[in-house]
Amino acid sequence: MKRIIIDYKKLTSEMAGLLLERYPEGYGDEDLIAFKNPRGEWIEAVELQTPEALYLVKISKSLTDLLAAFEDADAEDTEARNPEAGEKEYDGSLEAEMGLDD
Repeated sequence: MKRIIIDYKKLTSEMAGLLLERYPEGYGDEDLIAFKNPRGEWIEAVELQTPEALYLVKISKSLTDLLAAFEDADAEDTEARNPEAGEKEYDGSLEAEMGLDD
């Protein structure tokens, strides 16, 4: 299996989706892999395995923002296809049923 170090900027939308599946609650310290690159700089990455290769995706603040945006877009797409799946505003009906309304 090929092992590839990749920058988050080069992730395809499919790979970003796989990364989101792998770390649905985000990644933590236990998920990080740290190593020195040939220039002696420390790199932190998370692992992403596909059938073709094992990727080490370099971590940065921008990767976190990218995953959050990808997750938001996916949620919006799901809601657009199924509007009843989205959040609904609470109408106060529970208090009325229990006789708690003023």
